[in-house]
Amino acid sequence: MNPILLDTHAAVWAADGLLKGEAAALVEAAAERDELLLSPITAWEIGLLVRKKRLSVTSTIEDYIRALFGQPGVVLAALTPLVAVAATVLPGSPLTDPADRLLVATAAAYGARFVTRDREIRAYAKSTGHIRCIAC
Repeated sequence: MNPILLDTHAAVWAADGLLKGEAAALVEAAAERDELLLSPITAWEIGLLVRKKRLSVTSTIEDYIRALFGQPGVVLAALTPLVAVAATVLPGSPLTDPADRLLVATAAAYGARFVTRDREIRAYAKSTGHIRCIAC
């Protein structure tokens, strides 16, 4: 098993066909294996982005989320109580964004590589070895 978890921006870019290079190839391969993970936190973050007018969607937010999470090969990464607790006790210097902490804890729980452009998350992964990141 070699799952991939997408950060919110990576999920939006992948849906729009904007991921390139290694990240795009790994996402496509994971989807073919039904190992492309999306977290409910991604839906929440997208909702916030749309509300703040930092992301525009051509349908309702509910239809956008249904389509995003309903893509072939996408698997819902459960936000379990244990993942939530794990986000509170991440090793090393904690990330400042609670959503990022939940996504990192999810990646760790699933043994997934995390596709992100977020420098803070990538630096955290490099310094702690807690998760593996793929830059996008």
